[in-house]
Amino acid sequence: MSFFEELKRRNVFRVGIAYAVSAWILLQVVDLVLENIEAPPMVMQVFMLALAVGFPIALIFAWAFEITPEGVKLEKDVDRSKSIARETGQKMNRHIIIALSIAVVFLLVDRFIPDKNTDPQPVTEKVENTQDLASVAETTDKSIAVLPFVNMSSDPEQEYFADGISEEILNALAGVDELKVAGRTSSFAFKGKNEDLLAIGKVLRVNHILEGSVRKSGNRVRITAQLIKVDDGFHMWSETWDRELDDIFVIQDEISTAILAQMKTQLLGGQQTQTTSTDPRAYELYLLAKQRIYDRNKASLEMAEKLLIEATTIDPTYASAFAQLGITYNLSADDAYGSIPVAIAKEKSKFNLNKALQLDPENAEALSGMGLFVGTHELDYQKAITLLEKAIAINPNMTDANTWLASALDRTGKIQASFELRKQTFERDPLHAPTFGNLEQKYVILGQPEQALKMLEGLRAYLPDDAQLMGDFGQVYLMSGHLAEAQKYFQTSFEKEPLNVVNRLWYGLNLMNSRQYELAASIAPDPLATLALSRLGRTEEALILGKKAIDSGQAPSWYFQALAENERYEELVGVLESRWSDLDDFSRERPGIRGYGYRAMGYIALAYRMVGNDLKFNDAMSRLRSALDSQLAEGADNGPLSVSQAQYAMLVDDHDAAIGFLEKAFDQGFYLDTTNKTAFHIFKPLNGDPRYDAAKAGMEARLEEELKKMESESLGLRHTNLPTEPSE
Repeated sequence: MSFFEELKRRNVFRVGIAYAVSAWILLQVVDLVLENIEAPPMVMQVFMLALAVGFPIALIFAWAFEITPEGVKLEKDVDRSKSIARETGQKMNRHIIIALSIAVVFLLVDRFIPDKNTDPQPVTEKVENTQDLASVAETTDKSIAVLPFVNMSSDPEQEYFADGISEEILNALAGVDELKVAGRTSSFAFKGKNEDLLAIGKVLRVNHILEGSVRKSGNRVRITAQLIKVDDGFHMWSETWDRELDDIFVIQDEISTAILAQMKTQLLGGQQTQTTSTDPRAYELYLLAKQRIYDRNKASLEMAEKLLIEATTIDPTYASAFAQLGITYNLSADDAYGSIPVAIAKEKSKFNLNKALQLDPENAEALSGMGLFVGTHELDYQKAITLLEKAIAINPNMTDANTWLASALDRTGKIQASFELRKQTFERDPLHAPTFGNLEQKYVILGQPEQALKMLEGLRAYLPDDAQLMGDFGQVYLMSGHLAEAQKYFQTSFEKEPLNVVNRLWYGLNLMNSRQYELAASIAPDPLATLALSRLGRTEEALILGKKAIDSGQAPSWYFQALAENERYEELVGVLESRWSDLDDFSRERPGIRGYGYRAMGYIALAYRMVGNDLKFNDAMSRLRSALDSQLAEGADNGPLSVSQAQYAMLVDDHDAAIGFLEKAFDQGFYLDTTNKTAFHIFKPLNGDPRYDAAKAGMEARLEEELKKMESESLGLRHTNLPTEPSE
């Protein structure tokens, strides 16, 4: 008898088949149980190892032993004439069929029965409207997030290299038309977190995720990448590269191309991606510098400057490095995140951005950097828009460029266009702080605070301790008139980041609205602190601080308001005409069309009226009217805008219209200090009007409620001893 026939006689094949099928069924059951009790992955791995080890043991047992009526015996001790191996084999056949049937049932259930986390409702009930349905359809097969690759190198300082590789792949994919790529900030928010991929996909609104690892040793690098479908965790593709660092750009191209192939490139027009090439050391320095730039603080920007100077020295033709150096200088000015005098920062920024564009006129980083530059320093917002739109057409995933473009659109009065762009950017990069912060303000400007809160609430679980998110909550509550609730968030934000100028400004506004002027003067930035000091009766101190603020290029609105409230009209005109050549010059720098009104121009008009310059008064009024009409046409609807309209009405002596606008402002959550001697002096002539007095009384009652809430929750201070006058 041959060896093969002997294996059949001893039922070794049947035992092997039965063992394999039974082991597979057992693993399905174990996997289900372990998932529900949230056991660590290691437990399942131990089960799989044990079953794998048991397989050869079962085969050996089947060969060496035989089941007899008297029990299990060694095969050599069984009389062949009395062997029941054939009957045993027939029984095993039946058991195998039963086991296979069970396995088929498992497969059918897994294939056709919805997962427990799947909503069993029909699509028409799950999707509330066609817009939601469209958004779902858009991301079906054409969306991806690139998670930060894990640094497997022994040197933790190589973390930047792994992050940089991830970002470069992300940027390469972002250049493909119709492929939605989640933004860097949001994707990198999951760095080091063992989050479920389904949850990540839901937050980032993508259906595919690329993850991997990087191990760098000397001049060699190993990169592993795998593409995963979010809905079922299926690994569509995996690959490992072992190369010299000189080949890093080729590896990036290979990874990007392989991903597109796996995502059905015919849906994406069969496009390919391509990265640029440079000296490996220059590239390392460039990657490190970009990670430093993202930190947006003085120390990190100084480090980025040194790294990029070295990179451009190594490779004087490296356009992207020159572009990032230009952006670094722009951000390092002493009126931004650094300490370089504005004039010097401006000169260095322009030189390096021009150099980058000379080397590569189609470089997206250089185009976006130049867009930021001309908008910031040359105030040529239309040129900035053109440059930024071109950059985004090349690389739609540059979140900073989208943010800068939206700001340029704001500066040209295109509030709705800016709003739509910010919503699109939020879709790509929802956890990027400037993106959700600016979108929150747009909702508020357009009179949609409830939408702002809904958006911010959706982020809270992923940014539970984020200072900016807390500040953004505070902004919405402040603009809705909920001062006590706003104060909670502002205090939390201030405690976390006491040097954050933006949050200090909004915190100061909340303190001003609740008449906590002492605290406002100590916390708010200089322009707003100027008005707080004025309300405290410290007029000269206030005006010195305000003059210093506008001389350094900061907003003049509150300084002009302090001058007007103290009836220093000639001084206001003198400062205006010494700082700006004419109203065209002022309007170019401070166009007042972003959605909150144009109170600065209102105070300018008031000053010209009071000094008897009718020509300049009429010019200022025309500009104020035009700015208000532009904002209203764009859908702006908020308290400060209503107050600005009331200001205009007072300047044309239409008291009834002014009262109507103030009533609206109070309903929107604006608080007017009607007790301070100098505050909002322009509205004093309305005192005694029954309609205005009733509106004031309602506003004061709401303010009293907010102050009581603050007292009960130990938030801030109560009324300070202020110079007051009785209502007329």
